[in-house]
Amino acid sequence: MRLFLPAALSLALAACGLSGTDRYEDENTAADRQTASHDNLADTMASADPAPGETPRADIPDPEQRPVMQLQVVLDRQGFGPGVIDGMMGMSTENALRGFQEANDLTITGKHDDATKQALAQWDNIPATRVVRIPEAWGALEYAPVPEDPSEQAAMERLGYSSLEEKLAERFHTTVEVLRELNPDGRPAGMEAPAETPSPDPELTEASEQSGDAPYFTAGQQIRVPNIGADRIAPDAVSDRGWQETLQALGVGSEQPEVARIVVSEQAGTLRAFDGDDRLVALFTVTTGSSNDPLPLGEWSINGVAHNPPFSYNPELFWDVPDDEEKQQLPPGPNGPVGVVWIDLTKEHYGIHGTPEPQTIGRVQSHGCVRLTNWDAARLAQMVSSATRVIFEA
Repeated sequence: MRLFLPAALSLALAACGLSGTDRYEDENTAADRQTASHDNLADTMASADPAPGETPRADIPDPEQRPVMQLQVVLDRQGFGPGVIDGMMGMSTENALRGFQEANDLTITGKHDDATKQALAQWDNIPATRVVRIPEAWGALEYAPVPEDPSEQAAMERLGYSSLEEKLAERFHTTVEVLRELNPDGRPAGMEAPAETPSPDPELTEASEQSGDAPYFTAGQQIRVPNIGADRIAPDAVSDRGWQETLQALGVGSEQPEVARIVVSEQAGTLRAFDGDDRLVALFTVTTGSSNDPLPLGEWSINGVAHNPPFSYNPELFWDVPDDEEKQQLPPGPNGPVGVVWIDLTKEHYGIHGTPEPQTIGRVQSHGCVRLTNWDAARLAQMVSSATRVIFEA
């Protein structure tokens, strides 16, 4: 991973309103330091894949096949992001298939056709799901709802995850609803009901009584999750501790290809990344602007990358916000307006960034910038450099 953030770089948006730093430490600092292994700095929930041709063994077999989810986790591992992994064939998964087909010289259909199935067959032994145990240390983390009012957000120390469920969903590139479907009655699908139900944590019980909701997942619990991979963080690969912990929180590995050219298509709603030999190595579905803040077509370069940036909220720069609202400096965090990363472009006030709402990517307009899921933005941030060309096309 190549971090470049020139000392003179000052990030400021007109459409997205950001100024950034790289001095943020993620909420899971203590938890992930305790659970990282010596050869993989990801957490204890990291993937462990079977060898090629090996039949995977699971202590709690999944009672369902989940073919679309299996396709999504394989595409995600190969750098062709299906967006939220939900087991449904939608726009983002079709885009990911188009990327895989282009990269492998197949007919580009966006369909899981016979030729594509044959090309993907080498990963047929990668299960759609796996069962993990939520780290005990995650139970000691602070979770707080993020208010809608920017002035209330500005008073917070950070815009972190609102719940353990939300943190889990982002870690496994999915939604809370999908996690609940994979764990009926709070147990991994395929797991027999225990003879005795353990007593709940009194602190969690008290919190749930105050909120009116019983916790569905708790620290130390076994749960079934989408089997995302490519999450290895190599020792000494990431110099910034806060960014390393962000990668852990997102299930994103440090080993990413170097990218020489990025092409963002307004019509297709995709970002395609090419290496120095002009081979397609990644494709992500993106949100690219709106009629009020259209994508600035042309060729640009990258000034720098800000990890875990704060956000300068200026109502004058948003067409849909009254100008008489006060300016605010919002703290960093995955639930901040630009998520976990800001890739600053030479087109003034424009960049590529993450989002606190991954399910909206490709479906909801932005304020002019290019928006990805937090995990795809974090992956892309490790691919680019100041030499990467950025092309915005209609």
